[in-house]
Amino acid sequence: MVTRGVRLRKDLGMLGAATILFAVALGGSFANRIFADVRASMREARLERANTLLTAELKDLRHQVDELGASLEGLAARDEQYRLLAGLDPIDPDVRRVGIGGPGTATLETNPLWDVNREAAVRSHEAAVRIDEMLRRARLLSFSWREASTALERAHDKLAATPSILPTDGDITSGFTNNRWHPILGVSRPHFGLDIVAPTGTAIVAAAAGRVTFVGYRGAYGNMIEVDHGYGTITRYAHASRILARRGQTVQRGDTIGRVGATGLAVAPHLHYEVLVDGQFANPRRYLFTTENGPD
Repeated sequence: MVTRGVRLRKDLGMLGAATILFAVALGGSFANRIFADVRASMREARLERANTLLTAELKDLRHQVDELGASLEGLAARDEQYRLLAGLDPIDPDVRRVGIGGPGTATLETNPLWDVNREAAVRSHEAAVRIDEMLRRARLLSFSWREASTALERAHDKLAATPSILPTDGDITSGFTNNRWHPILGVSRPHFGLDIVAPTGTAIVAAAAGRVTFVGYRGAYGNMIEVDHGYGTITRYAHASRILARRGQTVQRGDTIGRVGATGLAVAPHLHYEVLVDGQFANPRRYLFTTENGPD
């Protein structure tokens, strides 16, 4: 009897221990499920929060993209003005679209967000398309500005090199003609320049920017300065009493290069002024903005 009692208590103890272990295991399983549900719920909440933030950021991005688009429109309008000033044709409206759309363009359905959040996918796709469009337009504007800038610089350089002022402070007494009675030689002969009477020593200035290619005495011209302005244009300043420029010197419009005199074939102090274009004599009056322009 004693042995049976001991064995029964032993069996009951083992059963109790097994029951406790089972309960613990069952409780652990329930706890794991609860924790898993909590974690899933937290992940879902985080994803929902992330989607909300993503949608808000995409809305803000769209607003910024719209502002950038408006700025590009303004820059495109200025570009038209710059091209007009530079003497360039406006860019064709079809060219301004710079090939937007067409084969190879990403579609909405290929957006990675399409299967996750379609609202976000739509906003993301629209923003991507607009940004791509603006990048293309910005590149076109950059090219156009460089082209206009280069043309304006060339126009500015050509204008600076175009004779436009009376090169001394005096009165024009003889103009450009194919037949003029020469006061010293006593014969009729062409006069391919302007004679500007002024006191000896009056400043002679360069009529435009250029490089001095000749200084010295040249026959009937007397002391003469020749300036090459580029673009096929040359000016000559004759009968000088003094030459102040040197050969090879770069001069700007208005720089003093000599002094009025009566050297060479001249009866009185004056400046004989010539303009040559592509090797042919041109009437200097065509290159005067006003006959009153001259040195101070």
